[in-house]
Order: sequence, then structure tokens, then C-alpha cells
Amino acid sequence: MTSPDLPANPPTLHDVAREAGVSLATASRSLNGSARTVREPYREKVLAAAARLGYTPNLSAQAVAKGSTMTVALLVADIADPYFSSIAAGVIRAADDVGLVVTMAATERDTRRELELVRAMRGQRPRVLILAGSRVEGDENELALRAELEAFQSTGGRVTLISQNTLPFETVLLDNFEGARALAASLVELGYRRFAAISGVASLRTARDRLTGFRAGLADHGIDLSDDDVAVTAFTRDGGYAGAEQLIPRITDFDLVFAVNDVMAVGAMSALRDAGIAPGVEVGVAGYDDIPTVRDVTPALTTVRIPLEEVGARALALAMGTGEQSAPIATEVILRASTPRRG
Repeated sequence: MTSPDLPANPPTLHDVAREAGVSLATASRSLNGSARTVREPYREKVLAAAARLGYTPNLSAQAVAKGSTMTVALLVADIADPYFSSIAAGVIRAADDVGLVVTMAATERDTRRELELVRAMRGQRPRVLILAGSRVEGDENELALRAELEAFQSTGGRVTLISQNTLPFETVLLDNFEGARALAASLVELGYRRFAAISGVASLRTARDRLTGFRAGLADHGIDLSDDDVAVTAFTRDGGYAGAEQLIPRITDFDLVFAVNDVMAVGAMSALRDAGIAPGVEVGVAGYDDIPTVRDVTPALTTVRIPLEEVGARALALAMGTGEQSAPIATEVILRASTPRRG
């Protein structure tokens, strides 16, 4: 005898078929979106029976049967970084438009962890796998990662990368070199001549491309940025703080400090203020990405704008076959109060 305190067993597909007076196959096709057509009178009987019984399809079982779920797996380097959260917002909005759900994990810029997460996510049978983040030069896990992604594609999964096209998969390209080059030219036009930089390690392609592009933009105007004037540190807010601390003993040698991403620039400005140096007054500061927060810091940060939510939306469109891989995403130099005109 069933206790009144315990719920009755939930109705099964067999119960629905029996209630509707149809075969189990007909009930399944009517409820589970089969490509095989069910005659409308039978489909209506099945739907009515399911409603009377309170039957809910087992979506997990459907996913196993169909070989994929309705999910998009998104891997980012650091979910606390507004760069990646903005990209994620674009992916989520685009996924909502096509009835998909986004799951997310952070690699913490660890290529071994990235590989392990891809393996784990493959087991969850997502429809799409998006990797957002810089590739790493000389990554010992790259061949294994490539094999995992190729295996995922071979079973019908779709892969898109955001950053550089160093792996043979659809990629939303970001032209970090030219964006930084244009920034350097704009700063020289404002009257800046003596530069320092805060960068991530050279093996991180995004950091390398931005620093190289910035140097090229300065060289176009006969200005050299020597290695002695570059602080190499973590690609984070705290890394920017530490990088500025390295430069502060020589800060009077510089007109401007360029950090290769905005969170590093924000950290650098904090370090300058803590040392009694007014950013935007005694020394200019510039970043890269145009994350939302840099419009509200004091002084507002000069940077290079990447349309980050558009990047996320484009990545999903590329994976779903509704977009085409094209030229790198266009960037724009945004001049703000952190780099007032000199002279």
C-alpha cells in the first residue's frame, strides 16, 4: 500500500501510450520531436493523454538517444574577468534566440585544466563547444586538445574558438596586433613620447600580439620601447598592480604606461594611486578591450574597444552554421581622461 505522504510513481511513456490507445513508438514520436511524421489525430490524442497524466519527457534520455543535448559548453579563462563575462553574455543571448542553454567553466589559463574540461564536457554531449581565450605558444597539451576537439566534431559536435586560428577549427579572429598599433599611433598624436608597458608572458599569444603591435605603432613614429621598459607579469588585475610596482621607481622616465588588457590597467592605476602618483595627471595609462568597468573608473580609461558581446554571438553563429568566418573583428581606439593631450 502506498503511503499518502509519498508521491505516486510519475507516469511513463508506456502509460501515455496506453491512455491514448496508440503504440509506444507513436507516443514517443509525438512527444519527442521525431523527424518521422505522426498523423495529426494520433498526435493530438497523445498530447491530450500526456496532459491528463502530467507526463514530462525525459530530456536526458532524449539527449543520449539523439547523441547531443540542447546545451552550449563555453570555456573561458577567468569568469571574474569582465572581458570573458561580456563574451559569455553574447553567447547566452544568442543561445536564447535559438533555444539552447549555456553551461560554462573556467580554465584559469591552465592548458592542462582546459584539456581536462574539454574531456569532461564531451561526456555531457553538448551540441556546441566554444573555447574563449588566448592560445599559448609551445603548449604541451595542444596536440591532445586538438585530438579531443576533432573527436567531438566526428560525432556531430561543433567547435568554435575565440582568439587566434592556431588550431584547425572555426575561429572568431581578434586582430590584437593592429588594434594595439592604432592605439600607439593615437597616443603619439596626443603628444606622448616616453612609454612603458605591462604585459603577460610572451608565450601568451594575446599578450605578445598586443605588445608587438604597440611597439610597431611606436616604431612607425621613430619611438623605441625597450625590454627594460616592459614589466612582464600575470595577465590579471593583480598582475597589473605588480607590474606598475616594478615601474614606479622609474615612473618619472615615462609619459604613459600601456597595459595589454584593461584589468591589468585598472590594477596599474591602483598601484600608482597607492604610491601617491595620480594616473592621468602625472602619467597617462591606457589598456585594451574596453570592458564596461573602465568607463566608470577614475580617470576613465583610454583603451581599444572590442565589441565583446558581438564576439560571443558571432562564435555561436559560426558554430551553428548561421555565420561565416570572416576578417578579424574590427576594433576602435577610445580616448578618455586617463590620457589627456600633452603640451
